[in-house]
Amino acid sequence: MTPFPYTQDLVLIGGGHTHALLLKRWGMQALPGVRLTLINPGPVAAYSGMLPGFVAGHYRRDDLDIDLYDLARFAGARVIDGAAVGINLVAKTVRVPGRPDVAYDICSVDIGITSAMPDLPGFAEFGIPAKPLGAFAAQWEQTGATHIAVIGGGVAGAELAMAMAHALRGQQPVIHLIDRGQVLSALGEKARAKGLAALAGLGVTLLENAAVTEVTATHVVLSDGRQVRSDFTTGAAGAQPHGWLGATGLLLHDGFIAVDRFLRSSDPAIFAVGDCAQMTYNPRPKAGVFAVRQAPVLFDNLRAALSGNALRSFKPQRDYLKLISLGGKQALAEKWGVAWSGGLLWRLKDRIDRDFMWKFRDLPVMAGPDLPGTVALGLRDTLGDKPLCGGCGAKVGRGALRAVLGALPGLDRADVTALPGDDAAVLHLGGVRQVISTDHLRAVTADPALMSRIAAVHALGDIWAMGAAPQAATATIILPRMSSALQRRTLTEIMAVATEVMTAAGAAIVGGHTSLGDEMTLGFTVTGLCDQEPITLAGARDGDAIILTKPLGSGVILAGAMQGGTKGADLAACLVAMCQGQGAASLILKDAHAMTDVTGFGLAGHLLGICEASGVGADLTLATIPLLQGAEALAQCGVRSSIWTDNKASAGAISAPDGPRGELLFDPQTAGGLLAAIDPATAETVLAALQAAGYPAAIIGTFRNGSAAINATN
Repeated sequence: MTPFPYTQDLVLIGGGHTHALLLKRWGMQALPGVRLTLINPGPVAAYSGMLPGFVAGHYRRDDLDIDLYDLARFAGARVIDGAAVGINLVAKTVRVPGRPDVAYDICSVDIGITSAMPDLPGFAEFGIPAKPLGAFAAQWEQTGATHIAVIGGGVAGAELAMAMAHALRGQQPVIHLIDRGQVLSALGEKARAKGLAALAGLGVTLLENAAVTEVTATHVVLSDGRQVRSDFTTGAAGAQPHGWLGATGLLLHDGFIAVDRFLRSSDPAIFAVGDCAQMTYNPRPKAGVFAVRQAPVLFDNLRAALSGNALRSFKPQRDYLKLISLGGKQALAEKWGVAWSGGLLWRLKDRIDRDFMWKFRDLPVMAGPDLPGTVALGLRDTLGDKPLCGGCGAKVGRGALRAVLGALPGLDRADVTALPGDDAAVLHLGGVRQVISTDHLRAVTADPALMSRIAAVHALGDIWAMGAAPQAATATIILPRMSSALQRRTLTEIMAVATEVMTAAGAAIVGGHTSLGDEMTLGFTVTGLCDQEPITLAGARDGDAIILTKPLGSGVILAGAMQGGTKGADLAACLVAMCQGQGAASLILKDAHAMTDVTGFGLAGHLLGICEASGVGADLTLATIPLLQGAEALAQCGVRSSIWTDNKASAGAISAPDGPRGELLFDPQTAGGLLAAIDPATAETVLAALQAAGYPAAIIGTFRNGSAAINATN
C-alpha cells in the first residue's frame, strides 16, 4: 500500500536481466506516484549464464530461475502473466492477448531474443529453440535422446553441444554442431583453438560451411543432401528478434529496437535494453554483460523521464571478459585476444553466476513505520507480526459473524427467505425463485484485470452453490488514490474483464458504485434464478459422498507470497485456479442434496455449516483432498493466513491429525471450489463428469448420521 496517489504508469515488457535488476533497485528506491507494471510470459526468467551448467548437470533447474513474482512483490509492482504482442504508440498501450490493453506513460522493453527459425522448414514443428531458455530447459529435462543436432556454431551453440556431451557421457551420444560458416568464429585465434580442442575432446562432430534446409522428426537435412540423424534438434544460430517488434512503428535495426545513448527508442516514451535493443550509437555484440551494466542507467533514466529530469548516457565498455563453459567443470576465458582455460576459470564463472543470482534472492525486508512507544491496549496483538492477507484471508471470522447474524431480528415476509450462514437469500417473486448474494475482496493481486476476474468468479460462487443460474450483477469498486487518467485506465480494465466473466456466466452487469480508498477492493452483488428449489446447506444424508471441485491452499499460498516465501510458479498456478469458474460444475452437481462453496472459513468451517444445517457428521480422508502445488510445503513451514487461527477456533468439533494437511482444513479459500453432498450411487459418475469438464475434483469423504462433528484421518 503506497502512501502517495498514483499519477504515472511505468510498464516493463519482459523480465530480462536488466529489468530484473531494475526491479531490485526500485524496491529500495521507488519513485513516489508511479504505478509499476511488469508484463512477462510466466512467473520466472531463466538466467542464460547458467544454462550450459544446467544442461551439463552442474545446476538444478531452480538454480536458473529469477522469481519475477517475488521481485515484483519487493518492488511493489503488479505482474501481468502474459506475452506482449504489440505496442500502440498513439494510444500508448501494450497488447497482451486475453486481457484489456495495458496503458503506459513510459514503457521499457527487455524481451531478449529468440532462437526460433520460422523460415527453416520443419523447425517450428520438430526443432527446439535454445531461447527462450525456460522452454528449452523444460524440453531438455524430458528428453532421452542421444542423437542430437545443434544448429548454430557460435559460443552459445558450442557451449550447449559440450554441455550435452558431458551430460550424456557413458551413453555414447552422437552430437553434431552445425554452422553455415566456421564454428566459434567470433573468438580470437587462441581462444578458438582451445574451444575446438574441447569440442573434439568431448566427441562433438563439427559440420562447418553446412546449410540446413529442413528439420524432420528424426533428421536434419543439409543443402548438399546429407541427412544427419537427430532426435533432439535445437537452434542456437545467432540472435533473432521477436517478430512483433516490426509492427510497432519504432525505428528498428535488423529487427532490433534502435536506441540512442540514453537507451531510448525513436519514441521518447519507449526505452529498450538487453538483447532486443541495438545501440546504434555504439554497436556491441549481444552479450549479457551489457544488459547487466545497462540496469543502473535505465533505472535513472526511467525515473528522470517520469519526473521531468535530465537523462544520462550509457557508455558500454570496449571489451569484456568472455567466460565459456567447456562441458565439465572447465571454462575458457578470453579478453584482449588472450585466452586461458581450466578448472579455476570454471570456479570463477560459477562464483560470478551464483553471486548474480543471489542478488534476486537476497531481498531485504523493508521496515514499515515504527509504532510509538505508547499505544492502545490490544493494538500490537491485533496488528500481529505479519501483513494482513488479501482475499478471504482478510475476512471477518466465522465466530464474530455468526454472533452478529444470530442477534438479528427474524424476517416476517413471505417473499423473502433469509438463510443466515447459507450462500444466498431467496426472493419469491410470483412463481419465480431468485437468489441474491454479495461478496467483496481485498485485492490479492495488483493487476486490476486479474483481480476483477477473481472477484467476479468468487462472487458468482454463492449463486452457483445454490444451483441457480446467474442473472444480474452490480459492482462495488474501491480504487487506491490515483489521478483521473489512471482511474479511467484502471476502471476500463476492471469492467472489461468483469463484463466478460459475468456475460459468460449468463449475467448482466447493471450498475455499481466506485470510490477511492487506501487500497483496491472489488466486489459484486449478484442475483440468480432457480428453476428448482435452491440447494442449501441443509439436506446432506447419511452415506452421501463429499465432493470438492477445487484444490485447497489459496490462503497459505497468498500469505506466503506476501511474506516472500511462495515460489512464483506456485503463486501463478494458484491465481489460475482462482480464475476457474464453477458454472459447469454447478450444472453437473444440480442433484446435490446440499452444497456450498469453500471460501473464507476454510473447508472445515464450510463443511461444518452443512453438518449443522443437515444434522449430520462427516468423515474426511486427508490424503484424498486435492491441494494446490506448494500449499503443503508452506503449511509445513508454519505459514498461515490472517484468519487461520479464528477459523480453527470456530470450527467446533473437529478431529484431525497434526501436520500440514490437517492445518489446511482451516485455510481460507478465495474463489474456492464447490462442496457438495452427493448420493453415493451416483457419486463416481458425477466425479467423472466433473473431471471430464476440467475440474480437479475429488471425493474426500462421506456424511454420516450423528452430531455435527468432523473426523479427519490420514
